[in-house]
Amino acid sequence: MPLAEGKIFTFEDESYIETKFLESIAYTGQAQKIKYETDEFSAVCPFSGLPDIAHVEIEYIPSDKIIELKSLKYYFTSYRNVGIYQEAVTDRIYKDIWNFIKPVFLSIKTVYNIRGGILSTCIMDSNIINNSKQEV
Repeated sequence: MPLAEGKIFTFEDESYIETKFLESIAYTGQAQKIKYETDEFSAVCPFSGLPDIAHVEIEYIPSDKIIELKSLKYYFTSYRNVGIYQEAVTDRIYKDIWNFIKPVFLSIKTVYNIRGGILSTCIMDSNIINNSKQEV
């Protein structure tokens, strides 16, 4: 893998992402779309070792479980020292939440702070995946 010029900071691999932090609450209500947002997500660029800061949006329609919010915060915090590309973050969060609560619908959107004049936005949702016949 190529390395950026200059100072390189150390970081952890994806095994440090703690899906076991996620907890759920039983849900028996009507179908509704739930949306969680945070500007406090950070991971590490595996190219430079510099922090990647993102606004994360999670939208989902629950089946029988919802995500407990403190556990979601702990899960996100486990990314803080992990070297992972922006697109892979979106994919990983999507897969982890999908496999954890098995929602009717799920959308994950990450919007990263501008770097080098480029704004990066990554979106995965179950409609896109179902239409492209990909598996989670």
